[in-house]
Amino acid sequence: MKRRTFIKSTMAALPVVTALSMPGAGTAGGMQPIDLPKPEREGGQTLLAALQNRKTTRDISPKELPLQALSDLLWAAFGVNRPKAGLMGKPGRTAPSASNSQEIDLYVALPQGVYLYDGVPHRLLPVAAGEFRALAGRGAAAKAPVNIFYVVDLTRYVFGPGQPDPSIGDPEVQKSYYFADTGFIAQNVYLFAAARGLAAWFHHCDKVRTAKEFKLRPEQRVLFAQTVGFPASVQ
Repeated sequence: MKRRTFIKSTMAALPVVTALSMPGAGTAGGMQPIDLPKPEREGGQTLLAALQNRKTTRDISPKELPLQALSDLLWAAFGVNRPKAGLMGKPGRTAPSASNSQEIDLYVALPQGVYLYDGVPHRLLPVAAGEFRALAGRGAAAKAPVNIFYVVDLTRYVFGPGQPDPSIGDPEVQKSYYFADTGFIAQNVYLFAAARGLAAWFHHCDKVRTAKEFKLRPEQRVLFAQTVGFPASVQ
């Protein structure tokens, strides 16, 4: 299927994300959790074709992504692909992490607010209602339909019996791990975008304001952001 044909058919067939923003007894300004549809694991380009087409695209349309496309994107980024990875008793994910710590959280800024991606049940949990996309950066990032903020939670590094890596308590070692693990996830996003005809852009963000607005704990650190949407050339 050609890229333009895929995008048009996807947009026509699926509801947009903001249709799920409902007032009521949510945990963040009336926002409700979003149960994402089952990810579609077939279709798109081959891996080699996606590698050929992988690139950074900064000119991104504000057009909203369909809910199914958002579901597929987040699963490809860091979703569960097997019930148990065999290490630390956790399920396996689409991107590796040190000692299967799964220390990287994906905070997803949509037009109506910020959500935390909960990979095991595959859903979005409300964090803060309001417009926070500009925290990812200026220009297209501030108006793009999806901005993913990569946040490390240092409490996920488990020490003691059963930990195969005795150096995991070293802050410098941890730093090397969480930067590498973020890169694995970000590359998954890039390849998914290439395979589905979307645009992706990995970049810095306002770390200080993001931590404050998202009410992060001291053990959490904002690392980077990644903007995803339709290329501006796609109508």
